[in-house]
Amino acid sequence: MSTTMSLHFLSFLSIACVVFSHSFGYDDGWMDAHATFYGGGDATGTMGGACGYGNLYSQGYGTTTAALSTALFNNGLSCGACFEIRCIDDPKWCLHGASIVVTATNFCPPNNALPNNAGGWCNPPQRHFDLSQPVFEQIARYSAGIVPVSFRRVPCKKKGGIRFTINGHSYFNLVLITNVGGAGDVHAVSVKGSKTGWQPMSRNWGQNWQSNSLLDGQSLSFKVTASDGKTITCSDVVRAGWAFGQTFTGPQFV
Repeated sequence: MSTTMSLHFLSFLSIACVVFSHSFGYDDGWMDAHATFYGGGDATGTMGGACGYGNLYSQGYGTTTAALSTALFNNGLSCGACFEIRCIDDPKWCLHGASIVVTATNFCPPNNALPNNAGGWCNPPQRHFDLSQPVFEQIARYSAGIVPVSFRRVPCKKKGGIRFTINGHSYFNLVLITNVGGAGDVHAVSVKGSKTGWQPMSRNWGQNWQSNSLLDGQSLSFKVTASDGKTITCSDVVRAGWAFGQTFTGPQFV
């Protein structure tokens, strides 16, 4: 089994400058990988993580989550993507016919001190899912530890609209984008204040998007583009007079 959530996050920060280019899409079909689990029976150890989502319960992700290996994580651009996973080729440990759908919420760091087939499960170039324990137990027996799986990208089905949490301070607006349906993984964001034109935002880490403009007091609109190229415009989703730390809900991809 894998390291704790805190080690996931610290290891992510240490390689944040590295870019991995491949993004897995719907056209890739079913592919092979392996899966382990972490976070305890109630998945409390999965909170936080390298995507920046914080409390996965309050954000609506619950326990159906996964930390992705380097080969899948795409330097954080895969955060929010959804995957269908089923245990295969191991009748002793797999639960027959079961499949799960999980959202990518964390990074599973490589362990170069261990070989890929004996503890270094998340080492490149391996495709690996470190699942929350409750969701792992829906497809395999707890005592298996690690199982072979087959996976594919699937659309994310989320309740309610896309959420925008405004953090940071003046001239450093850090917007966490969560609960994204459709492709799920956001690849570009623009912001428009009531006194400005559209401005591109830069991705700071995970799904935290940054603007260095002075936007205090203005109503804010966002254009959000997912990995499938679809863009949604959330007009005046943040009301004038907002404060840092607040969360606002916009429309959703359909």
